Amino acid sequence: MPRFTAARLTGVLLSLVAASSPINADQQPDQQWPHHGNNQAETRYAQASQINTETIGQLGLAWHFRFDRPRGVEATPIMVGDTLYVSGPWGLVYALDARTGELRWQHDPQVEPGKGAVSCCDVVNRGVAVADGKVFVGTLDGRLQALDATSGALLWETLTVDPQQPYSITGAPRVANGLVMIGNGGAEFGVRGYISAYDSASGVLKWRFYTVPGNPNDPADGAVSDTPLAQLASPTWQGQWWTLGGGGTVWDSMAFDPESGLFYFGVGNGSPHDRDLRSPGGGDNLFLSSIIAVRADTGEYVWHYQTTPGDSWDYTATQHMILTELTLNGVERKVLLQAPKNGFFYVLDRLTGELLSADNYVPTSWATHIDSASGRPVEVPGARYPESQPALVTPSQIGGHNWQPMALNPQTGLVYIPAQQSTAFMQKATDTTVRPGRWNTGVQDHPMPTSAEAIKQAKSGFKGFLLAWDPVTQQERWRVEHPGPWNGGVLTTGGSLVFQGVGGGGLHAYDARDGKPLWQSDTWLDILGGPISYVLDGEQYIAAAAGFGSSMHLTASLLLPRRGMSVPGGVFVWKLGGRQSMPAIPERPEAPPLPAVQASPTQLQSGAQLFTRYCMVCHGAGAVAGGGIPDLRYSPYLQSDELFRLPLLQGTLQQRGMPSFADTLNGEDVSSIRRYIIDSAGNTLGN
Repeated sequence: MPRFTAARLTGVLLSLVAASSPINADQQPDQQWPHHGNNQAETRYAQASQINTETIGQLGLAWHFRFDRPRGVEATPIMVGDTLYVSGPWGLVYALDARTGELRWQHDPQVEPGKGAVSCCDVVNRGVAVADGKVFVGTLDGRLQALDATSGALLWETLTVDPQQPYSITGAPRVANGLVMIGNGGAEFGVRGYISAYDSASGVLKWRFYTVPGNPNDPADGAVSDTPLAQLASPTWQGQWWTLGGGGTVWDSMAFDPESGLFYFGVGNGSPHDRDLRSPGGGDNLFLSSIIAVRADTGEYVWHYQTTPGDSWDYTATQHMILTELTLNGVERKVLLQAPKNGFFYVLDRLTGELLSADNYVPTSWATHIDSASGRPVEVPGARYPESQPALVTPSQIGGHNWQPMALNPQTGLVYIPAQQSTAFMQKATDTTVRPGRWNTGVQDHPMPTSAEAIKQAKSGFKGFLLAWDPVTQQERWRVEHPGPWNGGVLTTGGSLVFQGVGGGGLHAYDARDGKPLWQSDTWLDILGGPISYVLDGEQYIAAAAGFGSSMHLTASLLLPRRGMSVPGGVFVWKLGGRQSMPAIPERPEAPPLPAVQASPTQLQSGAQLFTRYCMVCHGAGAVAGGGIPDLRYSPYLQSDELFRLPLLQGTLQQRGMPSFADTLNGEDVSSIRRYIIDSAGNTLGN
């Protein structure tokens, strides 16, 4: 069932309803940005109104700061006191003077470059948490670190994962009641998900909640999740899922309600994606694609709601959650809002998990609607891509809304969603051999055609837009169309503004009431994480981190309005009257002469399939890289078979993060990949 509330908790929940008072964004401190979503309700609303619909035209760049290294940038900055704390690629942390951008200190977690090979979607970090004079950050290789907020000195660190397994951390930690909560990623590589809570003063583990049952023949985990896994989750799994990991990683969204003491986290997709492979015989596979509420102090299970039972489409529920109050049918309800990847917008009672309403905010071909009585989606026949039959699925695996955070403005009552509309074929993989350290999704990879007409057609199937959604009526109020998908997170303010990073266009501002475009500042680098607002010395600032990278930049930059380059990102900060010039745009290198190659259509097809399975996740569809990772079309190794085999079969670039594929590919495989890259480059270079 999508929703479950333990009967023994009924009395406690009733007392919480009686004792608690509303979470109200208007009551949060407004001079700073102390939490990931500004407040623990994660509304991403700032009251400050000095920058408003009348003054927005005076907004100019105040300062900018460059990171040390290229690769993906997805962080939401944190501002406490007069210091801006922001994380960059590889989890480096920078403490900057919030007035001037002067570097106060910098911390490098010293992650081994090879760890990038088992990170699903680039070596990104979505931000830090700041509390009690400490800065908390998760590292790509699975450590949780506490730094002195004044000096950056390492105070403690703890390893949160099994280092022998392909786990990673890209999400921002949260702090609640003296505990630091952190999850992990790695479902595509075959891990078992969980979330952990550590004492913020010492780093000692306080509780852990696993989201997928383990091997039933093994002893229980001794974790707080043992009982709900045994009673609720285990009966919903079939076969030997534990040999494939199971998935269910908690890689991003969390929220905390200090009034009730409940902590909420979203759970990701299964490992592998195809349920028929993961759990032969079916089943809902709890707690995949679910929102789970636990007691923050102990991790004790309270309720869950599963957005996509038995997920086969990579429809995670790790998307941003917002806690607020809504008047529904004349009754004020304490609610949790989420627009997960599956295309439906959910309003849940945040104390009980009861479904209050759900409607699709983008077209959904896999399900017609959410049944209000059961809370389950009503699936369309054939959407689960039966054996050897591909299904055209909307949304695609990138979702109607991905990790980029949405925002709620209490003045308009609207939620602003970085939405996207996409369609893709899904088909069972012809080869389901599990290869350790590689992607093992159980879904067939389809090479991207690289002709100009094919690319144009593919782009037409991927659209992005800023969507203003009324959570009470479950209706769209307005939208702003963008040039492509994969746009940034959202900030909304008391100045009746909505700020969003737009792919290929930098930071944009819109009227929160009707979506009218009011302002743009092109940073050239893409802004994916959420912008923030803070006030110092009576001046309001808008800040955002920018850079090229992330999953779409790496795997499908051909579909984006602007292709990035391997240059460092950084932080951009604006204020009224700001007069600093934007950094110069680096020149793209000239395309080198391509070596001659003879290849039959069969050889090219073989190379395309091998490249798509093993290389595309880093080097891009059609061998068109999107930033951070080297573009293979420019590679000197492309000049001969002998050179091209060195990194792939002899591991000559392992110290730079490029793993050897000698355990997977042979010499002819590598030659086929090289021939495909050269052929693709002939179509795409210069475009």
